[in-house]
Formats: sequence, C-alpha cells, structure tokens
Amino acid sequence: MKIIQTNSAPAAVGPYSQAVETDNFVFASGQIALNPATGEMAEGIEAQAHQALKNAQAVIAASGAKWENVIKTTVFITNINDFGKVNEIYATYFKQPYPARSCVEVSKLPKGALIEVEVIAAK
Repeated sequence: MKIIQTNSAPAAVGPYSQAVETDNFVFASGQIALNPATGEMAEGIEAQAHQALKNAQAVIAASGAKWENVIKTTVFITNINDFGKVNEIYATYFKQPYPARSCVEVSKLPKGALIEVEVIAAK
C-alpha cells in the first residue's frame, strides 16, 4: 500500500490520507472545495463543484494515475436541487465513456461544504 499526498490539494481535515494506492488502483478520499493555497472555501455550488473536482484531479495526478482512468466517482451534495448544475460542471471534467458514478444528497459536509467528490482510478 502506498500513501498519496500532495500540496496541490487541501490537506486532510481528519485522520485519513488524501489517497491510497494498492493493486494498481488509487482510492482518493473525498475532496471538498477548499483552495489548497489559501485554505478558503469557494463560494456557491458552481465554484465549489469546480474546486472539488480540481482538487480530486490534483490527488489523482500526484498518484501518477491519469484522470482519464477514473473508473468510479461518488458525489455528495447538500441540496439535491443542485444536481443539474453539478451535472453540467461534472460533464466538463470527464469524457465518454464516463466513469461509474453515485450522487447522493447528505445533510452536512465538513467545513460547511456544499459538495464533496471522491474518485477511484486505475493505474
């Protein structure tokens, strides 16, 4: 097992790794919309969706895997009414064939985030 860590994504806000690589797979922890340079949360669902996905990309890049090899994502949102906006933004980060995905509404996310994105990639 190899632990993945990068300063290009926010540091973990708890006792977990940004990602773990094992058996040619990278399991990335959920990324919220913290700017890794400032530690500030992006404002609004659109900005947060972009930042969370950029953070996820940074973690995958740090592992040496390719973003195109993301095979599964899980998207957590605090308001299911944002599903359409999130979908539009999400579609700009992935090309067909799209990875498998789950999207669920949750009551709260760390640090008051509106969205969290976790990914699994093949190496």
